[in-house]
Amino acid sequence: MDESAEPGLRIREGDCAVLKRDEVFKAVPVLRRRKVIFEKQWFYLDNAIGHIYGTTFEVSSGGSLQPKKKMEESTTETKEAGTDNRNIVDDGRSQKLTHDDIKALKDKGIKGQEIVQQLIENSTTFRDKTEFAQDKYIKKKKKKYEAVITIVKPSTRILSTMYYAREPGKINHLRYDTLAQMLTLGNIRAGNKMIVMETCAGLVLGAIMERMGGYGSIIQMYPGGGPVRAATSCFGFPESFFKTLYEFPLSKVDSLVSGTFSSETLTSETECNVPVEEESNGSVKEKTTLIQETEEESSSEAVMEGIETEDQETMDLAAEDAEYKENKERGSKENIREKQRKQQERRRKLVETAALLEERNADGLIVASRFHPTPLLLSLLEFVAPSRPFVVYCQYKEPLLECYTKLRERGGVINLKLSETWLRNYQVLPDRSHPKLMMSGGGGYLLSGISVTMEKIQSDASSLEAQKIEEPTSKKRKLQELHC
Repeated sequence: MDESAEPGLRIREGDCAVLKRDEVFKAVPVLRRRKVIFEKQWFYLDNAIGHIYGTTFEVSSGGSLQPKKKMEESTTETKEAGTDNRNIVDDGRSQKLTHDDIKALKDKGIKGQEIVQQLIENSTTFRDKTEFAQDKYIKKKKKKYEAVITIVKPSTRILSTMYYAREPGKINHLRYDTLAQMLTLGNIRAGNKMIVMETCAGLVLGAIMERMGGYGSIIQMYPGGGPVRAATSCFGFPESFFKTLYEFPLSKVDSLVSGTFSSETLTSETECNVPVEEESNGSVKEKTTLIQETEEESSSEAVMEGIETEDQETMDLAAEDAEYKENKERGSKENIREKQRKQQERRRKLVETAALLEERNADGLIVASRFHPTPLLLSLLEFVAPSRPFVVYCQYKEPLLECYTKLRERGGVINLKLSETWLRNYQVLPDRSHPKLMMSGGGGYLLSGISVTMEKIQSDASSLEAQKIEEPTSKKRKLQELHC
């Protein structure tokens, strides 16, 4: 291990790391004695702690990870190769090794590279294949039998690729190149004051936080009871990044725009929740008192029967129940205090966020949600300062066309542009570079523009109309002078 590496480049317990095998990714927390299943392999990440991100490991017996040596990564050299594959018939008889033989090799502890070598030696058609077909065969067998895993540090590119390949529906089919275009068109940089409205599991929010580097402020607008940040937690940001993150519900935006929003409405809402909790706790207390009464009745019956041993047992049980009741009451009071403290903290944060929005000087707006973009954009543009960019993502073109038309009618924006990014992957190998057969059908659409002040546009329009009215009179004077 390289002892001179920085601590942030090393795998630590509690980090969120990304497992990589070929083009497959999976984000997992790094915890000791926890089984991880990835690509039909199970293992533990205990031995990976302390190594540098980007290290390639091999899964050994017992699920332990061992760093793979560089000398083992040498590819198998092929001496003979055929001219074409026309005489090769895939009848399933070309391989001499059976499944039982391969299983026996695995049980003996033979590594995947040696198994691949034996498969090549026991194949009757391998030497007749072309050089390209041989490389393809070796690559396929290595993927199946070599348990090699690389642990990489999460980033926007890796996580967006992972989500788009594994769960595209959770991020509204937002492709990684489209996300890169959003960050560029939105002018995301350190020190900005950004407004974000997204329902992409927190992927867009995490990408913005990564690019801003913990400097500036981000206001996340969320629908429902609270924001979803599943993908944001995979980035592994430090606590300082979340101090610059604010959140505000979409249900309060209209009141903020109209000027009817006040902190008193928040206090009344939060205070209304407290009596409900007290009532629920009271019902629990009533149940405990009923249980105690029944226990006292049963103990009195035992006393009437004159059994001293049972009387002592019931007294012990009553003492234990009294202790349990006291502990439960203390716990319930602590829970109420904790909930009240969280409510006060949340109310204070909402008031701070409302004050930031009321300044109406945000440096940009990013919208990427499953809701219709037109009402969202028209309401949130009120908080964006003039000459600032905004970007709206939608999986389909028609909602953005309607949004484009509404913005044109409303005014207050310039440089409106509706675009679609086109992506094609290429295989780059010696003598066989070509576009890949499988490519993405679409990565969504982007509507971008720049906000401007409405008052200035109206004054400019009125001055132009005045000039048009004055022009004919000046022309008439010039014509009269010429005639004279």
